Amino acid sequence: MRVEHVGSLLRPGYLKDAFQRFARHQVSKEDLAAVQDRAIVDVLVRQESLGLPVITDGEYRRLNWQVSFSEVEGWDMWRTSWDNFRRNPENRSPGETPLTKGEDAVLSFRTPVTARLSLKKNFPLEEFQFLKSRKAKITLMGPDRVAQMSDIEGSPYREPDEFLADAAGIQRQMVRELVDAGCRYIQLDEPSYTGYVDPATLARMHARGEDPMRSLERAVEADNAVIEGIEAATFGLHVCRGNRASMWHREGSYDAIAERLFGGLRFDRLLLEYDTARAGGFEPLRFVPRGVTVVLGLITTKTGTIESAQELIGRIKEAARFLPLEQLALSPQCGFASGIAGNLLTEDEQWRKLELMMDVAREVWK
Repeated sequence: MRVEHVGSLLRPGYLKDAFQRFARHQVSKEDLAAVQDRAIVDVLVRQESLGLPVITDGEYRRLNWQVSFSEVEGWDMWRTSWDNFRRNPENRSPGETPLTKGEDAVLSFRTPVTARLSLKKNFPLEEFQFLKSRKAKITLMGPDRVAQMSDIEGSPYREPDEFLADAAGIQRQMVRELVDAGCRYIQLDEPSYTGYVDPATLARMHARGEDPMRSLERAVEADNAVIEGIEAATFGLHVCRGNRASMWHREGSYDAIAERLFGGLRFDRLLLEYDTARAGGFEPLRFVPRGVTVVLGLITTKTGTIESAQELIGRIKEAARFLPLEQLALSPQCGFASGIAGNLLTEDEQWRKLELMMDVAREVWK
């Protein structure tokens, strides 16, 4: 499998409109679901027409990529997500500018933990049950990101490790149910990992007495715990530096964490952002174990500029100096729409980028 996309796709205008009308209490939940069904069927047909080996529902049932963990007792992400959407449907704060560094959501607001975590409803399972395809990939927010977004003060949790273990346990339950239902590809999204190389984030960690490398090791252990011993599925893990509304939030190469991260994770596929100099070079790929595929996120989702096929081919060949070509694949660097508003490119530009991805892959892996 030499190509895939990370998960989210730009929402068509009629779907965005349906979300806004539902948020204003102008249509019912059933009305919104009917529009979502229509949009998902349309986007599945478009993906199939490109010959993509892996398809998603575009995350068209989600307000944002994080609500995969929303139906969880003790963690009220669902309500706060809708409140935020009503106040700010464009998902940009005053003064923020596309293609610049935006504010990381974990700095502006942390979700209060009000009780011990328990799964109320497996929201990603409902997404998969509509797709009913062995080619479908389902994406979940990883446990370390959940932990970074959470405020456990005043909660039953006395230690961050205890909370992280419960978050991983909830996600393991979700993954098990997905696999039992026939889902054969599950991806964890962990933008938290780039916090362990970003200078500003590291400074905040040190200021509160946190050992970043210990936290990194704890995060790797939690991600591995989500999938340990579960077979009959491919497991991917996606790492990026932020993607909200064509902005980015963190910078720094993989070098400082590559050995611990790439050598420690027990996933089949690592989807790594590599579209800008913020990610550094390909040298850290030497720490990727044999048998693991690295999906190079060389195609940006932040602008509509269509990359040069020859430049992409050249970068893949450069990466192959550090990891065999048979362990490489190609994708966009992140989703096209981490939230309803999406990034600042058109649907046509999005599909042209995916067509380019297919063309390049056919040329490289003949």
